[in-house]
Amino acid sequence: MTARLVVLLSGNGSNLQAILDACADGTLPARVAAVFSNKPEAFGLERARRAGVQAVAFPKQEGESRQEYDRRLAEAVAAYAPDYVILAGWMRLLTMAFLGRFPQRVINLHPALPGAFPGTHAIERAYAAWQRGEIDRSGVMVHLVPDEGVDAGPVLGMEQIRFRPGETLEAFEARVHAVEHRLLVATIQTLLFSGET
Repeated sequence: MTARLVVLLSGNGSNLQAILDACADGTLPARVAAVFSNKPEAFGLERARRAGVQAVAFPKQEGESRQEYDRRLAEAVAAYAPDYVILAGWMRLLTMAFLGRFPQRVINLHPALPGAFPGTHAIERAYAAWQRGEIDRSGVMVHLVPDEGVDAGPVLGMEQIRFRPGETLEAFEARVHAVEHRLLVATIQTLLFSGET
């Protein structure tokens, strides 16, 4: 059975590309049914178009509340009947108006270890903490999003990344992104092969 994925993103879409490539080469028994972005200019939408995947710009409307936006988004995403909704660089907090439509089926990627640096700019914040001598490693996790807790759902996959002496932020960020691409695909693969679709 081929699983149906809907990917939500806000930016460049390099994690989307990793998923698209894994679907194309058979690593993932899945296809991306649609890609949504709250940012119409996000390059991730162009990646979707190039792969022949439905690309949907979905900006917030003026005066729209978070719940109203999330209800509208949930309706639009549900039309693609996803087995899983993948948050791959989605930079909006989702409310239960969205999450309640897809229980145990929303998966988020976060560039930090469980419980560390929730929210935005996690890579930069971890790097700064290392510079201050507070930590010697960070990492990447993939987790379920059961509720409105920020980067706090049950962990599905995790990988630690140790800092290297003298490493620049740019070099560390590149290593984090490489792990993100690999871990996200591997975690989705485990989910799909465990028969939970």
